[in-house]
Amino acid sequence: MLKIAFNSSYVLPLPPGHRFPMLKYELIPEQLQYEGLITSDNLFSPGLVSEEVILFTHESSYWERLRDLKLSPQEIRRSGFPLTEQLVKREMMIAQGTIEGCHYSFEHGISFNVAGGTHHAGSNWAEGFCLLNDQAIAANYLLHNKLANRILIIDLDVHQGNGTAEIFYNNPNVFTLSVHAEKNFPFRKEKSDLDVGLPNGVSDKEYLETLDNILPEIFNKFQPDFVFYLSGVDVLATDKLGHLSLTKEGCKQRDIKVFECCLKNKVPVQVSMGGGYSVKLQDIVDAHCNTYRVASHLYF
Repeated sequence: MLKIAFNSSYVLPLPPGHRFPMLKYELIPEQLQYEGLITSDNLFSPGLVSEEVILFTHESSYWERLRDLKLSPQEIRRSGFPLTEQLVKREMMIAQGTIEGCHYSFEHGISFNVAGGTHHAGSNWAEGFCLLNDQAIAANYLLHNKLANRILIIDLDVHQGNGTAEIFYNNPNVFTLSVHAEKNFPFRKEKSDLDVGLPNGVSDKEYLETLDNILPEIFNKFQPDFVFYLSGVDVLATDKLGHLSLTKEGCKQRDIKVFECCLKNKVPVQVSMGGGYSVKLQDIVDAHCNTYRVASHLYF
């Protein structure tokens, strides 16, 4: 069964400038249920990740200041969000959803988090609407509990996963791959195990060829026993913040390539949805829903 982490708390009451991208978190499961692809049985509502698990990944001084709403004004500006208790709990819930999803991935091969992909959060900083790094937290949870030993993080959001790269720098048990628009946020990049910085305007053909050239080799050489996939749809040509030029079909083919590699190598995968900032909300929701459609077809 396809299991998807979702809670109504994913959608925060925010100022108008922040509200638009939040709507997708409600609309994705609604659209999937409308199509008959899922029912309410496919959805699970996660709890809150524990402080103990957070501290496998984030420095205690940073977490305590975040928890106690004592980030500096500069740190709050860098995060992109007004800092509230509700926001911190939302981040804890998203991280827990990714952790719980891992267990469903072991059982069913794949799981999803409607939110997540908070890859700009580093060990001691918040940035770019990311306060706690959900997939990094879940990866360290798996390593700490000896549920996985070799973890591959495939980050195909249009922005480099700088926080994830920093957290796992020189960690031989985690291979971080980031394929992103080079001349885009964050402007100070961290070092992933493999960074592929693409020029502006890359379209479907070049993007998909890039994946064909790197994904099989990474799987063959690193031989992961668990995969995290960040499937941001801000690679679309319609995206306001992206700088790449993929079509929805190209984005769909990207997902197929990732999932087929996981299936061929018999490796479970957890998927967090990442960014999407197209002018039309319908484009964002449809591109994200394609990832679920592909997974349903390939896995179930």
